[in-house]
Amino acid sequence: MPPIETTPLLLILWAAFGYLLGSVPFGIVITRAMGLGNLREIGSGNIGTTNVLRTGSKGAALATLLLDGAKGALAALIARAVSGEDAAQAAGLMAFVGHCFPVWLRFHGGKGVATFLGLLLALAWPVGVAACLTWLVTAVISRISSMAAITAASLSIIWIVLLGYGQILVLGVLLMLVIFWRHRDNIKRIKAGTESKIGQK
Repeated sequence: MPPIETTPLLLILWAAFGYLLGSVPFGIVITRAMGLGNLREIGSGNIGTTNVLRTGSKGAALATLLLDGAKGALAALIARAVSGEDAAQAAGLMAFVGHCFPVWLRFHGGKGVATFLGLLLALAWPVGVAACLTWLVTAVISRISSMAAITAASLSIIWIVLLGYGQILVLGVLLMLVIFWRHRDNIKRIKAGTESKIGQK
């Protein structure tokens, strides 16, 4: 963890800023704007990129991926520029939490993978690149998005240590645990051999 230099009140404000930014459900906004239907009634009902792809629109899926990733990155970068590293981690973590548990959707949000990757790219770009490549390689080999997500989350801890970014290790562990929790049903389906493939409607 970085040294705590920001006042508690300001950290709370940064956390609130991150949460509100992270809780914007871009997947739902984009699919509705493009006339692709109610994302909650498509596929898994999830608001993330993989489920948006099930609408058949690669453009909508790409936009969702980029905007969900940007939520975590922007929260961290803005807080870092104004207040420092501790504020960046607080804002970034809460942006991730906001995506997974948005108040606007009764706390039923996405699984946080794009926001997780965007946050890592902002806080420690070599770790973020390594995590993105881990996701990509696993996705190409397995064609299972959830497998790629849990693999990237798991190995991100190793990348954090090997690449010398110990100041985000605690944050990385927290992010990994939440991603595993959000993918607990996917893990059961992977074990059962019934998990859907990328692009499958």
